[in-house]
Amino acid sequence: ISAGGVALAAWPRVAMEESELWVGFVGAGRMAGGLVRGLLQAGKVPASNVLASAPSDKNLDAWRELGCRTTHCNLEVVYRSTLVFLATKPHILPGVLEEIRPAVGSQHIIVSLVAGVTIQTLQRLLPPGTKVLRIMPNLPCVVQAGAMVFSRGSNAGDEEAALLKSLLSSCGLCEEVPESYIDIHTGLSGSGVAYVYLFAEALAEGAVKMGMPGALASRIAAQTLLGAAKMLLETGEHPAKLRGDVCTPGGTTIYALHQLEKGALRATVMNAVEAATNRACDMAKD
Repeated sequence: ISAGGVALAAWPRVAMEESELWVGFVGAGRMAGGLVRGLLQAGKVPASNVLASAPSDKNLDAWRELGCRTTHCNLEVVYRSTLVFLATKPHILPGVLEEIRPAVGSQHIIVSLVAGVTIQTLQRLLPPGTKVLRIMPNLPCVVQAGAMVFSRGSNAGDEEAALLKSLLSSCGLCEEVPESYIDIHTGLSGSGVAYVYLFAEALAEGAVKMGMPGALASRIAAQTLLGAAKMLLETGEHPAKLRGDVCTPGGTTIYALHQLEKGALRATVMNAVEAATNRACDMAKD
């Protein structure tokens, strides 16, 4: 097998050791970039141990600025890495799997970030016995505040799951779940980040309407969301309990909440999660 005129046999296969992990990314788009930034910022993997591939230099320049190695050859990524993240567009993944299949061996852990492609499909298109896992991150991985879920295939054991969770936990909350939850997570958190940004924008615009400068209003809105989320995570209380704690009889908050209820905020958000989840399910059938 050769690629770019270089014999793949000349590339040393990399053995996985706890002390030094070699990580590859097939695909170097925004989500992969967010994930690698989280890993690098947490010090889990040195940039020199990361190799990313993409068809052009459009996305790879940013990886080089981080100190990562880059290539245009997907096969090189597989040969030079043990933990390989698949981060391509869904419609081109089958062709990529066909391309890299000859280079995938028992030493590899293959982790897919690709929406709509099931573990069953991944296992069918890769060599028998391949250790496959599927993850669904979200964009705040870039600031080590992501929310991620992952599921393992039939050949991935506790060791592979523990390794992946250790790495991903450096990028935020990470939970192992049944694969059926991944599409729900997409609707809740993958797409949900955009719902929160929309709400933050609306909060700030409300303050601007009442006379506060826009930049200040945006900072306060963001800190309000951050503080509310931190209280949810650290207290373990149900959101309804914390919401009730803010409301005083006849006070400002209950008047505001009445307006939100009249606007059907809760039903609208539930519908949004449902719509995004259903779209994720539909993508798996395409």
